[in-house]
Amino acid sequence: AGQLSYGHQRLLEVAMGLALRPRLLILDEPTQGLADSEIDNFVLLVREIAKHATVLLIEHNMPVVMQLADRITVFNSGKILAEGTPEQIRANAEVQDAYLGATHG
Repeated sequence: AGQLSYGHQRLLEVAMGLALRPRLLILDEPTQGLADSEIDNFVLLVREIAKHATVLLIEHNMPVVMQLADRITVFNSGKILAEGTPEQIRANAEVQDAYLGATHG
């Protein structure tokens, strides 16, 4: 395992967690260090896991979050900025300003 790339080590961590057949799997920045093609496979993996367990995803990769989440809680400076479905979060002006780089005026 020590010879694997950082991204593959992260995937191994997920596999080790799955071996315990959890009802809740918490993933903290799981796409960090993964190539785009690996991220696509990761999204498919999480969708499969979510059929059998609750997945709590802590992630800054917004495209991944938007693809996977049923419900999103957005934090900014340690406080809840917004909560809702991906569509509600995508439409939220405060979230756009803080994380998605949009400007309003």
